[in-house]
Amino acid sequence: MKIGITGASGKLGQLVVSKLKEHISAEDIIALVRTPEKVESLGINARTFDYNQPNKLAAALKGIDKLLLISGNEIGKRFLQHSAVINAAKEVGIKHFVYTSLLKADSSTLVLAPEHLNTEKAIKASGLDFTILRNGWYNENYTERVKDTVAHGKLYGSSSDAKISSASREDFAEAAVVVLCEDKHRNKTYELSGDLAFTMEDYASEISKLTGKKIPYVNLPEKEFASVLEQAGLPEPVAAFFAGTHTATLHGDLYDDGNQLNQLIGRPTTTISKSISKAL
Repeated sequence: MKIGITGASGKLGQLVVSKLKEHISAEDIIALVRTPEKVESLGINARTFDYNQPNKLAAALKGIDKLLLISGNEIGKRFLQHSAVINAAKEVGIKHFVYTSLLKADSSTLVLAPEHLNTEKAIKASGLDFTILRNGWYNENYTERVKDTVAHGKLYGSSSDAKISSASREDFAEAAVVVLCEDKHRNKTYELSGDLAFTMEDYASEISKLTGKKIPYVNLPEKEFASVLEQAGLPEPVAAFFAGTHTATLHGDLYDDGNQLNQLIGRPTTTISKSISKAL
């Protein structure tokens, strides 16, 4: 049984490969990446797989039984790219198609949501056996910048007291591996989120607790928050995107209490506190 992983050179992809090697032989894992040389250290076979060369995708998928499509990162182009992968998977007869989507993709106000939802619809229309993993926010979306927050002495945001049910990237990788290794998850959609929700105020308090330095949370209107991010060095489109995620948080887009993630992986999800400690 050969399993293909798109985006295997990325942060989530590398974690999936590492965990998958605990369950199946490395010879049965195939990295599907633009630059195979980037994954030599993973110790698995690699094939060139470029979303922007759709006529070459089917050849790269030959001999693969199960496919994990980790959503691309080119916002605005992803649906066409994903569609090309779906068509290629159908052409070669992929037996199980797994896709990393977005939490509440059918109702989310996040700018990311439409492409994810359209991809989900295309997968279901293809007739392929599928599993859709609607991944919530990663703890690391916050903690990768925690040292900068500590150095600055304040945490800015615009999500007020809205709740966030994030989990670690490793948790989501583990869920993908479970689904790839167990047939009982076929033709199901999972809403995946962390067990313990928190607010940005909670996040600031936890940073303060772990560092011994008082870090207040400063809530700002979305445009002001975007301006702060620009002043910190983020390009305007990136700053606008991150500020927009905080507004989406106010709509409840990053909160879910279904506990489907811990049910899949068979353990509690990683707390934001643990991820902060790891990042410091």
